[in-house]
Amino acid sequence: MQSRGELPFVPQYDRQKKEMVDLLKERGVIDPRVLKAFAEVERHLFVPDALRNRAYDDCALPIGCSQTISQPYTVAFMTQYLDVKRGDKVLEVGTGSGYQAAILAEMGARVFSIERHAELLYGARKILEKLKYDVATKVGDGTVGWVEFAPFDGIVVTAGAPEIPEPLKNQLADGGRLVIPIGDLDMQQMNIVVRNGDDYDVKEIFGFRFVPLIGKKGWG
Repeated sequence: MQSRGELPFVPQYDRQKKEMVDLLKERGVIDPRVLKAFAEVERHLFVPDALRNRAYDDCALPIGCSQTISQPYTVAFMTQYLDVKRGDKVLEVGTGSGYQAAILAEMGARVFSIERHAELLYGARKILEKLKYDVATKVGDGTVGWVEFAPFDGIVVTAGAPEIPEPLKNQLADGGRLVIPIGDLDMQQMNIVVRNGDDYDVKEIFGFRFVPLIGKKGWG
């Protein structure tokens, strides 16, 4: 576990965070590593000040640039299926608020995160650095991945795509997992992709709703 920065202890948020983790357990999140990360990372630091009283509600919240921080259950669901091990190299497509990156870093992953909105990326980077999470970030088109650091043990995409981008599949390590929502602009099915050599096993899970994945291999 990485140490957090010197931040004030706020009992109100501590209670709300515990209630959030309890709800995740009730909804079927059972991986103790995931639950421990959610108990450690301060979600209220990743949302706008005006929304901090809702930071631990199980809902998505706006963060600017027509983007959202996903609801805690969605983040936990995707993280659990990513099956992160300490030391794994993980690519995140869509840095957003930085919360998902913080969860992955708290679990001991080496995180690489791409965001197309510079404003969001710089804000997320500032928070992650303050919390002492070592996350590599860049502004760019996440649909083409980050080939310089491939292959990745895991790739998580935090926006909905019309189909699985080939560059992301190609940048998976053998045995690696890609978790990505696929569908139309209104609803997506979560796809769990596992690479086995030159083959890919794909499992689809019930629907979610994400902001659209924009890029060369997304919605354009």
